[in-house]
Amino acid sequence: MPTQRPPTVDPIAAERWQRVAPLVSPWLHEEVARRMLDRLQWIKLQPKAWIHWGAVRGGLQGHRQLAGRYPDSACFMHEAHQGRVQAAIKSIAKPWWHPRRWVGPAVRVEAPLAAVDMLWANMALHEAADPQALLGQWHQSLEVGGFLMFSCLGPDTVRELRVMYEALGWPPAGHELTDMHDWGDMLVQTGFAEPVMDMERITLTYETPERLLQELRELGRNFHPLRFAALRGRAWKARLLQVLAQQLPRQADGRLALTFEIIYGHALKAQPRVKVSPLSAVSVTDMRAMLQGSRGI
Repeated sequence: MPTQRPPTVDPIAAERWQRVAPLVSPWLHEEVARRMLDRLQWIKLQPKAWIHWGAVRGGLQGHRQLAGRYPDSACFMHEAHQGRVQAAIKSIAKPWWHPRRWVGPAVRVEAPLAAVDMLWANMALHEAADPQALLGQWHQSLEVGGFLMFSCLGPDTVRELRVMYEALGWPPAGHELTDMHDWGDMLVQTGFAEPVMDMERITLTYETPERLLQELRELGRNFHPLRFAALRGRAWKARLLQVLAQQLPRQADGRLALTFEIIYGHALKAQPRVKVSPLSAVSVTDMRAMLQGSRGI
């Protein structure tokens, strides 16, 4: 399947962020993880094995709550860069134990030998330079009948900042983000079935422009190819802080406000389908899956 790279994502900038991002879970990511956990009440499948994709940034507290929900399931973690691997090993990948008894399975920071029943990916997809390829990796990691749970930022994120930058004639404040309906289409194109998409907006408030910028630096970077091409000095930062204080909307208590659109997605890995044609090629893996699904019929 050909990949689809978003036109406003600089892949070099996206890759660099993966290497230099703080090895902590931002508050917003933890909050979104908590809300994703609430959605699991509608999922009846109890996975025998599952993967947490990007746990270090996706929510360490959320990971512990998720592992507690499936205490008898084998748990794997996927981290793409060595720094995050070491952080995952230090923070999570150790047996949960009590002085007298084991209370949970060990977490392994490695790829499982076989496909798993659940893949959990919180606040990672919007940072992918090639999201269709990433969805393909997730699909390949799942067993037939397994399910994907993910979240990401949507196009209304920091809309106040985008409007302000455009009005001032500055380069884009951030790369464009994908709509939830487009994510649903991409899931189907990748081979997922029954995608369920949901969206909500969360308003975060800040006492000062400085605290607002600090939060944005913790959450991510601007991957737009047309972003400012060079370093900016103290005079520009002072101007930015002044504009933020004057032009961003404020709550009744005077705090600056920014909107974050959160997209939630859930989809299943269905039995592979073979297109009817005079000559069809079917992989051995797909053939085995189809034969297993047809037993007893």
